[in-house]
Amino acid sequence: MKINKRYISAFAALMLSTAAFAQVPAPAAKQSKPILLKGATLHVGNGTVVENAAVGFDNGKIIYAGPQSGANLSGYEVVDVTGQHIYPGLIHTNSSLGLNEIESVRATIDWREVGDFNPNVRSVVAYNTDSDIIPTVRANGVLMTQLAPIGGTIAGSSSVMQLDAWNWEDAVVKADEGIHLNWPAMLIPTGNKEQDDRLNRMKDGREVTLRELGQLLSDAAVFKAGKNDNENLKLSAMAGLFDGSKKLYIHTNYGKEIIESVNFVKQHGVKNIVIVGAGDALAVADFLKANNIPVIYSGVHALPSRAEEDVYHPYKMPYLLHKAGIQFALDYDLSIHGIRNLPFIAGTAAAFGLDKEQALASVSLNAAKILGVDKQVGSVEVGKDATIVVSSGDLLDMRTNNVTHAFIQGRKLDLNDKQKYLYKKFDDKYKAQKKQAPAGATTSAGK
Repeated sequence: MKINKRYISAFAALMLSTAAFAQVPAPAAKQSKPILLKGATLHVGNGTVVENAAVGFDNGKIIYAGPQSGANLSGYEVVDVTGQHIYPGLIHTNSSLGLNEIESVRATIDWREVGDFNPNVRSVVAYNTDSDIIPTVRANGVLMTQLAPIGGTIAGSSSVMQLDAWNWEDAVVKADEGIHLNWPAMLIPTGNKEQDDRLNRMKDGREVTLRELGQLLSDAAVFKAGKNDNENLKLSAMAGLFDGSKKLYIHTNYGKEIIESVNFVKQHGVKNIVIVGAGDALAVADFLKANNIPVIYSGVHALPSRAEEDVYHPYKMPYLLHKAGIQFALDYDLSIHGIRNLPFIAGTAAAFGLDKEQALASVSLNAAKILGVDKQVGSVEVGKDATIVVSSGDLLDMRTNNVTHAFIQGRKLDLNDKQKYLYKKFDDKYKAQKKQAPAGATTSAGK
Protein backbone atom coordinates (compact mmCIF):
# COMPACT_ATOMS: atom_id res chain seq x y z
CA MET A 1 0.00 0.00 0.00
CA LYS A 2 1.34 3.38 -0.99
CA ILE A 3 1.46 5.87 1.87
CA ASN A 4 0.85 9.52 1.14
CA LYS A 5 3.72 11.56 2.55
CA ARG A 6 1.43 14.50 3.15
CA TYR A 7 -0.59 12.40 5.62
CA ILE A 8 2.59 11.37 7.43
CA SER A 9 3.70 15.00 7.75
CA ALA A 10 0.27 16.09 8.95
CA PHE A 11 0.12 13.25 11.49
CA ALA A 12 3.61 14.08 12.81
CA ALA A 13 2.70 17.74 13.17
CA LEU A 14 -0.48 16.81 15.03
CA MET A 15 1.41 14.55 17.44
CA LEU A 16 4.04 17.21 18.10
CA SER A 17 1.41 19.89 18.77
CA THR A 18 -0.52 17.50 21.05
CA ALA A 19 2.62 16.63 23.02
CA ALA A 20 3.53 20.29 23.37
CA PHE A 21 0.04 21.16 24.58
CA ALA A 22 0.31 18.51 27.29
CA GLN A 23 3.36 20.21 28.80
CA VAL A 24 3.33 22.88 31.50
CA PRO A 25 2.92 26.22 29.67
CA ALA A 26 6.08 28.29 29.45
CA PRO A 27 6.16 31.43 31.59
CA ALA A 28 4.66 34.45 29.90
CA ALA A 29 6.80 37.14 28.31
CA LYS A 30 7.24 40.46 30.12
CA GLN A 31 4.55 43.01 29.38
CA SER A 32 5.65 44.92 26.27
CA LYS A 33 2.85 47.52 25.89
CA PRO A 34 0.12 49.11 28.00
CA ILE A 35 -3.08 47.04 28.29
CA LEU A 36 -6.55 48.25 29.21
CA LEU A 37 -9.35 45.90 30.22
CA LYS A 38 -12.69 47.63 29.71
CA GLY A 39 -16.37 47.04 30.27
CA ALA A 40 -16.27 44.57 33.17
CA THR A 41 -17.49 44.80 36.75
CA LEU A 42 -14.44 45.49 38.91
CA HIS A 43 -14.20 43.82 42.32
CA VAL A 44 -11.32 45.78 43.85
CA GLY A 45 -10.75 43.40 46.76
CA ASN A 46 -11.23 45.99 49.50
CA GLY A 47 -15.03 45.85 49.42
CA THR A 48 -15.48 48.28 46.53
CA VAL A 49 -17.34 47.26 43.36
CA VAL A 50 -17.23 49.38 40.19
CA GLU A 51 -19.70 48.70 37.40
CA ASN A 52 -18.66 49.25 33.77
CA ALA A 53 -15.06 49.66 34.87
CA ALA A 54 -11.65 49.78 33.25
CA VAL A 55 -8.26 48.61 34.50
CA GLY A 56 -5.08 49.76 32.77
CA PHE A 57 -1.56 48.56 33.45
CA ASP A 58 1.92 49.06 32.07
CA ASN A 59 5.33 47.60 32.96
CA GLY A 60 3.52 45.19 35.27
CA LYS A 61 1.91 47.93 37.42
CA ILE A 62 -1.68 49.13 37.56
CA ILE A 63 -1.94 52.73 36.34
CA TYR A 64 -5.72 53.06 36.23
CA ALA A 65 -8.59 51.30 38.01
CA GLY A 66 -12.01 52.88 38.00
CA PRO A 67 -15.01 53.77 35.86
CA GLN A 68 -14.54 53.26 32.13
CA SER A 69 -15.75 56.81 31.56
CA GLY A 70 -12.64 58.13 33.31
CA ALA A 71 -10.13 56.06 31.34
CA ASN A 72 -8.03 57.45 28.50
CA LEU A 73 -8.11 54.71 25.83
CA SER A 74 -5.31 56.13 23.69
CA GLY A 75 -1.98 54.31 23.77
CA TYR A 76 -3.43 51.06 25.17
CA GLU A 77 -4.02 47.67 23.72
CA VAL A 78 -7.71 47.56 24.58
CA VAL A 79 -9.26 44.24 25.63
CA ASP A 80 -13.06 44.31 25.68
CA VAL A 81 -14.30 42.23 28.63
CA THR A 82 -17.81 43.64 28.72
CA GLY A 83 -20.15 41.59 30.89
CA GLN A 84 -17.31 39.88 32.73
CA HIS A 85 -15.75 40.42 36.17
CA ILE A 86 -12.27 41.61 37.13
CA TYR A 87 -10.75 40.41 40.42
CA PRO A 88 -7.37 40.58 42.15
CA GLY A 89 -5.40 37.36 41.77
CA LEU A 90 -6.29 35.07 44.67
CA ILE A 91 -3.68 34.13 47.29
CA HIS A 92 -3.50 30.72 48.94
CA THR A 93 -1.84 30.73 52.36
CA ASN A 94 -0.16 27.75 54.04
CA SER A 95 0.42 25.74 50.87
CA SER A 96 2.58 22.84 49.69
CA LEU A 97 2.09 23.67 46.00
CA GLY A 98 5.31 22.96 44.11
CA LEU A 99 6.67 20.90 46.99
CA ASN A 100 4.38 17.90 46.61
CA GLU A 101 3.54 16.52 43.17
CA ILE A 102 2.35 12.91 43.60
CA GLU A 103 1.59 11.91 47.17
CA SER A 104 2.16 8.21 46.50
CA VAL A 105 5.62 8.81 44.97
CA ARG A 106 8.16 9.75 47.64
CA ALA A 107 10.63 11.21 45.14
CA THR A 108 8.14 13.96 44.24
CA ILE A 109 7.57 15.06 47.85
CA ASP A 110 9.88 17.70 49.30
CA TRP A 111 7.87 19.50 51.95
CA ARG A 112 9.58 18.45 55.18
CA GLU A 113 13.00 17.85 56.69
CA VAL A 114 14.10 15.30 59.28
CA GLY A 115 14.49 16.51 62.86
CA ASP A 116 12.27 18.43 65.25
CA PHE A 117 13.69 21.97 65.11
CA ASN A 118 14.49 23.22 61.60
CA PRO A 119 14.06 27.02 61.50
CA ASN A 120 16.87 27.22 58.94
CA VAL A 121 15.04 25.03 56.40
CA ARG A 122 13.91 27.18 53.44
CA SER A 123 10.92 25.82 51.54
CA VAL A 124 11.57 28.27 48.71
CA VAL A 125 14.64 26.44 47.35
CA ALA A 126 12.62 23.24 46.84
CA TYR A 127 9.85 24.94 44.85
CA ASN A 128 9.19 23.20 41.52
CA THR A 129 8.00 25.69 38.90
CA ASP A 130 7.37 22.82 36.44
CA SER A 131 4.66 21.24 38.58
CA ASP A 132 1.68 20.00 36.53
CA ILE A 133 -0.60 21.17 39.33
CA ILE A 134 0.32 24.87 39.14
CA PRO A 135 -1.50 25.57 35.82
CA THR A 136 -4.66 23.86 37.12
CA VAL A 137 -4.62 26.19 40.12
CA ARG A 138 -4.12 29.31 38.02
CA ALA A 139 -7.06 28.32 35.83
CA ASN A 140 -9.38 28.91 38.81
CA GLY A 141 -7.90 32.32 39.65
CA VAL A 142 -5.27 31.44 42.26
CA LEU A 143 -2.12 33.32 41.19
CA MET A 144 -0.03 33.40 44.37
CA THR A 145 0.78 31.06 47.23
CA GLN A 146 2.53 31.00 50.57
CA LEU A 147 4.94 28.09 50.34
CA ALA A 148 5.00 26.49 53.80
CA PRO A 149 7.02 23.53 55.12
CA ILE A 150 5.52 20.94 57.45
CA GLY A 151 6.78 18.48 60.05
CA GLY A 152 8.53 18.63 63.41
CA THR A 153 8.04 21.34 66.00
CA ILE A 154 9.64 24.11 63.97
CA ALA A 155 9.14 23.15 60.32
CA GLY A 156 11.13 25.96 58.70
CA SER A 157 10.49 29.19 56.82
CA SER A 158 7.81 30.03 54.26
CA SER A 159 7.94 32.35 51.26
CA VAL A 160 5.32 34.09 49.12
CA MET A 161 5.46 33.02 45.46
CA GLN A 162 3.75 34.05 42.25
CA LEU A 163 2.74 31.17 39.97
CA ASP A 164 4.43 32.05 36.68
CA ALA A 165 8.19 31.68 36.55
CA TRP A 166 11.08 29.67 35.12
CA ASN A 167 12.67 29.09 38.52
CA TRP A 168 12.11 29.75 42.21
CA GLU A 169 14.26 32.90 42.15
CA ASP A 170 11.94 34.48 39.57
CA ALA A 171 8.83 33.30 41.43
CA VAL A 172 9.66 34.91 44.78
CA VAL A 173 7.50 37.83 45.91
CA LYS A 174 8.72 37.77 49.53
CA ALA A 175 11.34 35.27 50.64
CA ASP A 176 11.56 33.71 54.11
CA GLU A 177 8.76 35.89 55.48
CA GLY A 178 7.89 33.65 58.43
CA ILE A 179 8.72 30.65 60.60
CA HIS A 180 6.21 27.82 61.11
CA LEU A 181 5.73 26.32 64.57
CA ASN A 182 3.58 23.23 65.13
CA TRP A 183 2.42 23.64 68.72
CA PRO A 184 2.63 20.40 70.76
CA ALA A 185 -0.89 19.18 71.44
CA MET A 186 -2.32 19.28 74.95
CA LEU A 187 -3.25 15.82 76.20
CA ILE A 188 -6.52 15.45 78.10
CA PRO A 189 -7.19 12.42 80.38
CA THR A 190 -9.85 10.02 79.08
CA GLY A 191 -10.68 8.06 82.24
CA ASN A 192 -9.30 4.88 80.72
CA LYS A 193 -6.28 3.73 82.78
CA GLU A 194 -4.39 2.14 79.91
CA GLN A 195 -4.88 5.14 77.64
CA ASP A 196 -4.11 7.60 80.41
CA ASP A 197 -0.83 5.82 81.21
CA ARG A 198 0.15 6.28 77.57
CA LEU A 199 -0.94 9.94 77.68
CA ASN A 200 1.20 10.54 80.79
CA ARG A 201 4.24 9.22 78.92
CA MET A 202 3.39 11.49 76.01
CA LYS A 203 3.04 14.44 78.40
CA ASP A 204 6.61 13.90 79.53
CA GLY A 205 7.70 14.13 75.91
CA ARG A 206 5.64 17.29 75.43
CA GLU A 207 7.30 18.96 78.40
CA VAL A 208 10.73 18.11 77.00
CA THR A 209 9.74 19.60 73.64
CA LEU A 210 8.52 22.82 75.26
CA ARG A 211 11.75 23.14 77.28
CA GLU A 212 13.82 22.68 74.12
CA LEU A 213 11.66 25.18 72.26
CA GLY A 214 12.01 27.73 75.05
CA GLN A 215 15.77 27.27 75.09
CA LEU A 216 15.99 27.68 71.32
CA LEU A 217 13.96 30.91 71.45
CA SER A 218 16.11 32.25 74.29
CA ASP A 219 19.31 31.39 72.43
CA ALA A 220 17.99 33.02 69.25
CA ALA A 221 17.08 36.21 71.13
CA VAL A 222 20.59 36.39 72.64
CA PHE A 223 22.14 35.66 69.25
CA LYS A 224 20.09 38.47 67.71
CA ALA A 225 21.13 40.94 70.41
CA GLY A 226 24.84 40.12 70.39
CA LYS A 227 27.74 40.41 67.98
CA ASN A 228 28.63 36.98 66.70
CA ASP A 229 31.76 36.05 64.81
CA ASN A 230 30.49 32.55 64.07
CA GLU A 231 27.40 31.89 61.96
CA ASN A 232 24.62 29.77 63.41
CA LEU A 233 22.04 28.99 60.73
CA LYS A 234 19.25 27.99 63.11
CA LEU A 235 19.59 31.01 65.38
CA SER A 236 20.11 33.54 62.60
CA ALA A 237 17.03 32.22 60.76
CA MET A 238 14.95 33.10 63.84
CA ALA A 239 16.43 36.57 64.41
CA GLY A 240 13.62 38.34 62.56
CA LEU A 241 11.05 37.05 65.05
CA PHE A 242 12.37 39.45 67.68
CA ASP A 243 12.31 42.67 65.66
CA GLY A 244 9.04 41.96 63.85
CA SER A 245 10.57 41.52 60.40
CA LYS A 246 9.42 37.86 60.36
CA LYS A 247 6.13 36.38 61.45
CA LEU A 248 5.70 33.30 63.60
CA TYR A 249 2.92 31.08 62.25
CA ILE A 250 1.64 28.89 65.08
CA HIS A 251 -0.31 25.88 63.84
CA THR A 252 -2.93 24.94 66.41
CA ASN A 253 -6.72 24.65 66.76
CA TYR A 254 -7.62 24.11 70.41
CA GLY A 255 -8.51 27.29 72.34
CA LYS A 256 -6.30 26.56 75.36
CA GLU A 257 -3.39 25.77 73.03
CA ILE A 258 -3.87 29.09 71.24
CA ILE A 259 -3.60 30.99 74.53
CA GLU A 260 -0.74 28.86 75.83
CA SER A 261 1.31 29.14 72.64
CA VAL A 262 0.88 32.89 72.25
CA ASN A 263 1.79 33.61 75.86
CA PHE A 264 4.77 31.26 75.59
CA VAL A 265 6.36 32.87 72.53
CA LYS A 266 5.55 36.44 73.63
CA GLN A 267 7.43 35.79 76.88
CA HIS A 268 10.46 35.07 74.70
CA GLY A 269 10.11 38.32 72.76
CA VAL A 270 8.38 37.20 69.56
CA LYS A 271 6.63 40.20 67.97
CA ASN A 272 4.37 39.17 65.07
CA ILE A 273 2.20 36.07 65.52
CA VAL A 274 -0.38 34.41 63.25
CA ILE A 275 -2.54 31.42 64.25
CA VAL A 276 -3.00 28.81 61.50
CA GLY A 277 -5.87 26.36 61.72
CA ALA A 278 -7.65 28.36 64.43
CA GLY A 279 -10.62 26.04 64.86
CA ASP A 280 -11.40 27.48 68.32
CA ALA A 281 -10.66 31.10 67.40
CA LEU A 282 -14.14 32.26 68.38
CA ALA A 283 -13.75 30.84 71.88
CA VAL A 284 -10.66 33.02 72.41
CA ALA A 285 -11.73 35.98 70.27
CA ASP A 286 -11.14 38.57 73.01
CA PHE A 287 -7.65 37.22 73.62
CA LEU A 288 -6.78 37.33 69.90
CA LYS A 289 -8.08 40.89 69.53
CA ALA A 290 -6.29 42.07 72.67
CA ASN A 291 -3.02 40.74 71.28
CA ASN A 292 -3.74 41.89 67.70
CA ILE A 293 -3.30 38.38 66.30
CA PRO A 294 -4.77 37.46 62.89
CA VAL A 295 -5.74 33.92 61.96
CA ILE A 296 -5.63 31.72 58.87
CA TYR A 297 -8.74 29.57 59.14
CA SER A 298 -8.42 26.15 57.52
CA GLY A 299 -11.71 24.41 58.22
CA VAL A 300 -14.50 25.83 56.03
CA HIS A 301 -15.05 22.62 54.06
CA ALA A 302 -14.93 20.34 57.08
CA LEU A 303 -17.15 18.63 59.61
CA PRO A 304 -17.77 20.26 63.01
CA SER A 305 -15.09 19.43 65.55
CA ARG A 306 -17.57 18.86 68.37
CA ALA A 307 -20.76 16.79 68.48
CA GLU A 308 -22.81 19.65 69.93
CA GLU A 309 -21.92 22.11 67.15
CA ASP A 310 -24.24 23.06 64.31
CA VAL A 311 -23.47 20.93 61.26
CA TYR A 312 -23.01 24.16 59.28
CA HIS A 313 -20.73 25.74 61.88
CA PRO A 314 -17.53 25.46 59.74
CA TYR A 315 -19.34 27.18 56.84
CA LYS A 316 -20.41 30.02 59.15
CA MET A 317 -17.00 30.47 60.80
CA PRO A 318 -15.70 33.17 58.38
CA TYR A 319 -18.83 35.27 59.01
CA LEU A 320 -18.53 34.73 62.77
CA LEU A 321 -14.83 35.65 62.72
CA HIS A 322 -15.65 38.83 60.81
CA LYS A 323 -18.48 39.65 63.21
CA ALA A 324 -16.12 39.11 66.17
CA GLY A 325 -13.63 41.60 64.67
CA ILE A 326 -10.83 39.09 64.07
CA GLN A 327 -8.62 39.65 61.03
CA PHE A 328 -8.58 36.43 59.03
CA ALA A 329 -7.77 34.76 55.73
CA LEU A 330 -8.95 31.40 54.42
CA ASP A 331 -6.93 28.47 53.15
CA TYR A 332 -7.63 24.93 51.97
CA ASP A 333 -5.14 23.26 54.34
CA LEU A 334 -2.06 21.52 52.87
CA SER A 335 -3.94 19.42 50.31
CA ILE A 336 -2.43 20.25 46.93
CA HIS A 337 -5.56 18.93 45.25
CA GLY A 338 -7.74 21.36 47.21
CA ILE A 339 -5.84 24.55 46.41
CA ARG A 340 -7.73 25.06 43.14
CA ASN A 341 -10.94 25.14 45.23
CA LEU A 342 -9.80 28.21 47.18
CA PRO A 343 -12.33 30.54 45.48
CA PHE A 344 -15.13 28.11 46.32
CA ILE A 345 -14.47 28.02 50.06
CA ALA A 346 -14.80 31.80 49.93
CA GLY A 347 -18.02 31.25 48.00
CA THR A 348 -19.26 28.90 50.72
CA ALA A 349 -18.49 31.55 53.33
CA ALA A 350 -20.49 34.05 51.27
CA ALA A 351 -23.43 31.64 51.15
CA PHE A 352 -23.41 31.37 54.96
CA GLY A 353 -23.45 34.99 56.08
CA LEU A 354 -20.25 36.67 54.91
CA ASP A 355 -20.68 39.53 52.43
CA LYS A 356 -19.50 38.53 48.93
CA GLU A 357 -16.80 41.23 48.81
CA GLN A 358 -15.64 40.33 52.32
CA ALA A 359 -15.38 36.73 51.17
CA LEU A 360 -13.24 37.84 48.23
CA ALA A 361 -11.01 39.83 50.60
CA SER A 362 -10.48 36.71 52.73
CA VAL A 363 -8.58 35.12 49.83
CA SER A 364 -7.02 38.29 48.43
CA LEU A 365 -6.39 41.51 50.37
CA ASN A 366 -6.69 40.01 53.87
CA ALA A 367 -4.28 37.24 52.92
CA ALA A 368 -1.88 39.82 51.47
CA LYS A 369 -2.01 41.86 54.68
CA ILE A 370 -1.29 38.84 56.86
CA LEU A 371 1.63 37.84 54.61
CA GLY A 372 2.96 41.41 54.49
CA VAL A 373 2.65 41.86 50.71
CA ASP A 374 -0.44 44.10 50.57
CA LYS A 375 1.60 47.02 49.20
CA GLN A 376 2.18 44.92 46.06
CA VAL A 377 -0.84 42.67 45.63
CA GLY A 378 -4.22 41.69 47.06
CA SER A 379 -6.38 44.37 45.43
CA VAL A 380 -6.81 46.07 42.07
CA GLU A 381 -5.47 49.51 42.94
CA VAL A 382 -3.15 51.98 41.25
CA GLY A 383 0.52 51.33 41.98
CA LYS A 384 0.12 47.64 42.77
CA ASP A 385 1.25 44.73 40.62
CA ALA A 386 -1.08 43.91 37.74
CA THR A 387 -1.84 40.47 39.16
CA ILE A 388 -5.41 40.23 37.91
CA VAL A 389 -8.06 37.65 37.03
CA VAL A 390 -10.95 38.07 34.59
CA SER A 391 -13.87 35.64 34.82
CA SER A 392 -16.96 35.48 32.63
CA GLY A 393 -18.95 34.48 35.73
CA ASP A 394 -18.74 34.76 39.50
CA LEU A 395 -15.21 33.69 40.44
CA LEU A 396 -16.36 32.38 43.84
CA ASP A 397 -19.12 30.18 42.40
CA MET A 398 -18.01 26.78 41.06
CA ARG A 399 -20.96 26.79 38.66
CA THR A 400 -19.97 30.00 36.88
CA ASN A 401 -16.23 30.39 37.60
CA ASN A 402 -14.66 30.62 34.15
CA VAL A 403 -11.33 32.43 34.02
CA THR A 404 -10.88 33.95 30.57
CA HIS A 405 -7.81 36.11 31.22
CA ALA A 406 -5.15 36.14 33.93
CA PHE A 407 -2.14 38.39 34.38
CA ILE A 408 0.76 38.17 36.82
CA GLN A 409 2.75 41.40 37.07
CA GLY A 410 1.23 42.36 33.72
CA ARG A 411 2.24 39.16 31.95
CA LYS A 412 -0.66 37.44 30.19
CA LEU A 413 -0.83 33.80 31.26
CA ASP A 414 -1.44 30.75 29.11
CA LEU A 415 -4.44 29.19 30.85
CA ASN A 416 -4.02 25.74 29.33
CA ASP A 417 -3.25 22.85 31.67
CA LYS A 418 -3.00 19.07 31.69
CA GLN A 419 -6.60 18.58 32.76
CA LYS A 420 -7.93 20.70 29.90
CA TYR A 421 -5.69 18.83 27.49
CA LEU A 422 -6.95 15.44 28.70
CA TYR A 423 -10.57 16.60 28.55
CA LYS A 424 -10.15 17.74 24.94
CA LYS A 425 -8.23 14.60 23.98
CA PHE A 426 -10.93 12.18 25.12
CA ASP A 427 -13.80 14.43 24.11
CA ASP A 428 -12.39 14.46 20.56
CA LYS A 429 -11.88 10.69 20.70
CA TYR A 430 -15.47 9.89 21.64
CA LYS A 431 -16.88 12.40 19.18
CA ALA A 432 -14.84 10.80 16.40
CA GLN A 433 -16.00 7.30 17.39
CA LYS A 434 -19.60 8.40 17.42
CA LYS A 435 -19.25 10.07 14.03
CA GLN A 436 -17.64 6.99 12.44
CA ALA A 437 -20.04 4.42 13.91
CA PRO A 438 -22.68 2.97 11.54
CA ALA A 439 -26.24 4.15 12.10
CA GLY A 440 -27.85 2.28 14.97
CA ALA A 441 -24.55 0.83 16.27
CA THR A 442 -23.46 1.26 19.89
CA THR A 443 -19.87 2.48 20.43
CA SER A 444 -17.77 2.34 23.56
CA ALA A 445 -18.48 6.05 23.91
CA GLY A 446 -22.18 5.39 24.11
CA LYS A 447 -22.04 2.63 26.71
